[in-house]
Amino acid sequence: MELRVIEKTDTELRIEVAGEDHTFMNVLKGVLLETDDVAAATYDVNPEQSGGQTEPVLTVKAEEGDPLDALGTAAESITDRTAALRDAVKAA
Repeated sequence: MELRVIEKTDTELRIEVAGEDHTFMNVLKGVLLETDDVAAATYDVNPEQSGGQTEPVLTVKAEEGDPLDALGTAAESITDRTAALRDAVKAA
């Protein structure tokens, strides 16, 4: 997975997430929306309306704090959840 920051301000982040599709992006967006201090999270993968863009672009708006920190927190949460699922499957 490759990340490319398109735009970053104190409260907003736009980042390209190369090599991913709706499956991962929906999970990431959902976890971001559960994260404290995240006001909004969305992504776009529509190449026709975005000038030929083919990689997803994630937008995160923070109420306060660094949106990049919120993205890191969300990534850790996804890691923890998948580990819990893996452990539950092994125990089944």
